[in-house]
Amino acid sequence: MTTATASAPSGAPSDAASSLGAGAPRRGIAGKIVDRLGSGAVQVVMVILGLFWLVPTLGLMVVSLRTNQVNSAEGWWTIFTKPAELTITSYKNLLSGGFSASFWNTVLITVPTTVLVIGIAAMAAYAFAWMEFPGRDTAFLVVVGLLIVPIQIALIPIAVLYGNVGIFGSIPGVVLFHVAFGLPFAIFLLRNFFVGIPASLLEAARMDGASEWKIFASVVFPLGKPAIASLGIFQFLWVWNDMLIALVFADTGNQPMTKYLQSQMRQFGSNMDILSSGAFLSLIIPLILFFAFQRYFVQGMMSGSVK
Repeated sequence: MTTATASAPSGAPSDAASSLGAGAPRRGIAGKIVDRLGSGAVQVVMVILGLFWLVPTLGLMVVSLRTNQVNSAEGWWTIFTKPAELTITSYKNLLSGGFSASFWNTVLITVPTTVLVIGIAAMAAYAFAWMEFPGRDTAFLVVVGLLIVPIQIALIPIAVLYGNVGIFGSIPGVVLFHVAFGLPFAIFLLRNFFVGIPASLLEAARMDGASEWKIFASVVFPLGKPAIASLGIFQFLWVWNDMLIALVFADTGNQPMTKYLQSQMRQFGSNMDILSSGAFLSLIIPLILFFAFQRYFVQGMMSGSVK
């Protein structure tokens, strides 16, 4: 009797362990790979791959710092054995021409466009997310539908409209075009982020007597900084690198860098030192901006896409 009683408890944990082991799911090859993604070796490999993707940028920088004769005679990688070939002559020649004016034209187009898109889209997104008005859902569906409208179909009608009102070829005309086609995506992104804000925060603000504008400025806008920052980066990069709208709506005196470099490529097709230095200057500012705010970009894009 004593032996039977003692053996029962000793066998119970063994049975329980065997039942748990039988019920536990087995990890497949994909699961094991996912588990190893956080290891130090994988992170080292990812860093190496990231540096590999930066090789073209490094090559562009080296080409921009050498003369056209040297670039035609040998590859950019020889700079590691011939560092004396580096010079800033190409940058001096570039900045003494029309590139400086085109650079400031790009700034005058990109910065107002980004600010206007963020400001208008944030207010519209708040209205679609938290304000009740007739036709709200229908209007939002129309905005979402505008995402599939290609820019190319609007070029000729808007060019005619700009000619009639006298802003064709001007910087305000380019800014207005970018704002109009940047708003649908901006509203869609911010609205999806704003609806995730707890309603209790807004109700508490209303009980304290805050107006809708006060709620937007003091509660919604600060909480939406990740999405707003990601939208700002996305809009800035899109406008900064645009050439199609500049080719159509900007004349020679108001042309941004992309159009200026395109004209230089046609005129000085063999002058890689001029083209590479201009391309690197137009690349470096968006690159710095993206690396400085990349965590906001990823966080905001993920939040706006899954809610």
